[in-house]
Amino acid sequence: MGLENIFFYIAIGIYAISMILYLIFFIGRKEKPGTIATYILYGGFLSHTAALVIRGLESGRVPLTNQYEFATSFAWGIVLLFIIFEKKFNFKAMGTFVMPIILLVIGYAAMQSRDIRPLMPALQSNWLVFHVATAVISYGAFGVACGVSVMYLIRDRMGEDGFISKHVPELKKLDFISYRAVAAGYFFLTLVMITGAIWAEQAWSRYWAWDPKETWSFITWIIYSIYLHLRITRGWRGKKAALFAVIGFICVLFTYIGVNTLLPSIHSYA
Repeated sequence: MGLENIFFYIAIGIYAISMILYLIFFIGRKEKPGTIATYILYGGFLSHTAALVIRGLESGRVPLTNQYEFATSFAWGIVLLFIIFEKKFNFKAMGTFVMPIILLVIGYAAMQSRDIRPLMPALQSNWLVFHVATAVISYGAFGVACGVSVMYLIRDRMGEDGFISKHVPELKKLDFISYRAVAAGYFFLTLVMITGAIWAEQAWSRYWAWDPKETWSFITWIIYSIYLHLRITRGWRGKKAALFAVIGFICVLFTYIGVNTLLPSIHSYA
């Protein structure tokens, strides 16, 4: 456990430094801090990955079964999706808006108990890995979409200069990146609900029981369904779509943090 903690806190420290450098890059209009921020972020991701691997070896299972494990995996998923999207779209300024979300989630993880306990019967299922892993990817994609959407909402107020033109995509591209992230997150969220229903039938002999966690997951799924429906059928773009993406991620955070904290349920073990 000592080695896991070392890698975990190294990751937090690196993420914090990366966020500061991204802010210097964006606010100070300086190229070099942005480049350094990206490279050290990779180091933080490797350290974070090492902490998760060590956790899995120590516990003898996939580290996805309690508040701490899912929260740190949630943050890891956002970093992974951020790296993928930054590489794909060559959009370094995204880090300025996504890194605070990563620090928020991993900071929440740091406040949780890291004790390793035996799995309760409901968690002793092969569906655990599929269900929670798809949630990590889904929530990570929604986190990226939220950060990009926040940037979209303030893009008009940034003014226009050589730095902005080079590093901040025009509104149309920001909208497209957010849409791609939401679409990816929605696909995996659908898998989350399907695998969760199958798992619930095996564990509790029912597919759905309107448990608070199930209900809020469904609400989140409906919000993103409306987003995609309006975009596809009515050509929804712009600020309304960006606001929808931000609201959707707020629901994601409440589904994970708020429900577990405020609404005890059969998912409270998580």
